Amino acid sequence: MEYRIEHDSMGEVRVPADKYWAAQTERSRGNFPIGVGIETMPKEIIRAFGILKKAAARANHALKPEKMTAGKLEAICKAADEVISGTLDAHFPLVVWQTGSGTQSNMNANEVIANRANEIAGEKLCHPNDDINMSQSSNDTFPTAMHISAVTALEDCLIPAAEGLIETFRVLEAENEGIVKSGRTHLQDAVPISFSQEISGWRSSLERDVELVRLAMKPLSELALGGTAVGTGLNAPAGFSEKVAEEISVLTGKSFVTAPNKYHALTSKDEIVFAHGAVKAMAADMMKIANDVRWLAGGPRCGLGEIRIPENEPGSSIMPGKVNPTQCEQVTMVAVQVMGNDAAIGFAASQGNFELNVFMPVIAYNFLQSVRLLSESITSFRNNCAVGIKADKEKMRHNLYNSLMLVTALNPYIGYENAAKTAKLAYKENISLKEACVKLGFLSAERFDEVFHPEEMV
Repeated sequence: MEYRIEHDSMGEVRVPADKYWAAQTERSRGNFPIGVGIETMPKEIIRAFGILKKAAARANHALKPEKMTAGKLEAICKAADEVISGTLDAHFPLVVWQTGSGTQSNMNANEVIANRANEIAGEKLCHPNDDINMSQSSNDTFPTAMHISAVTALEDCLIPAAEGLIETFRVLEAENEGIVKSGRTHLQDAVPISFSQEISGWRSSLERDVELVRLAMKPLSELALGGTAVGTGLNAPAGFSEKVAEEISVLTGKSFVTAPNKYHALTSKDEIVFAHGAVKAMAADMMKIANDVRWLAGGPRCGLGEIRIPENEPGSSIMPGKVNPTQCEQVTMVAVQVMGNDAAIGFAASQGNFELNVFMPVIAYNFLQSVRLLSESITSFRNNCAVGIKADKEKMRHNLYNSLMLVTALNPYIGYENAAKTAKLAYKENISLKEACVKLGFLSAERFDEVFHPEEMV
């Protein structure tokens, strides 16, 4: 491999000749051989750095044109666009497990954009610190990248995935209108419910989750950029905070504003904690929905068997013909991962000391993993399971009329205690509720038929 010599404030460093990164990135590569090639800084963060570096260059050109010249701006914007598009992904090798401020990843972006900009310009025009990092600090750029990437992931990935499943459930509700089945509470038989009502519960849960995610996105729209090192805005020109937020909004097509208190923005990660709580709420509801589906589809002969779901692949290497609810299983595993990530994010966010939180890379990594996994999980569940849910009407009707909790309909006519005696006798002697009620002398057979209509109990 060929190398070139780069230098930083600590001296010279050999860097692979075919890479745009420079000394500080190379030092980090050598100092943190942890999770290399596996737990690298999320691509969403890299894209966000490209956006904020381009926005900062634009803001600096407007406020300090004598330093951020038109020539520098043009070259920086072109290089930043390549970062945003993913063209330069191979030049961002750093792992999550680095400095807790994300300084090396900020410098990775500065170095790559500077070297690529110089290549575009055909001259050594831009310096990583003086030009690409102008009016910034790692301490305000990394939390800004976190917020940009979080809002983008939630709005462009998670919400559309959830809304797609919501629409599928809405279609299933209409298809299953009028089908009455046994309800269940405590995993025990309960009074009747229509299948469309049951599905509406799934749909409504996800609709509320989307509402919560949207509420959580508002605090994430506030950006730390402009606070520089400790929140005072040292070395940033007046108006930079507002101008760079405007530029980021233009570049992303999303609404961002400058955080009103930069001391808070640098050290507290409460917005991310709150937003991930909404993500966790959706994961919890998806866990519930997936469990409902696989319980209802249990069988094919020895389970509840009230619905049929798509058979996607063989389920056993030893039992011929076995098919498992694998899409439900992937959902529940993803939900568990999201819940674990929530704990890690909460612990990390609690560790802000004085003017900075130094657990930001792990917070970003876990947050973005949760959103990515849950988005893909929901879409997979919708496409490979939910759209193919079919009611087994015969089994639903059998279970409904076999349920002892239908006796609840008799409460107004024979009272709670007599109804309980009827249910217990029916269960003990394995007879119908009608037979038990007549045997106990509570109602005549004719009167029982007059008042007992399970389909009307919904």
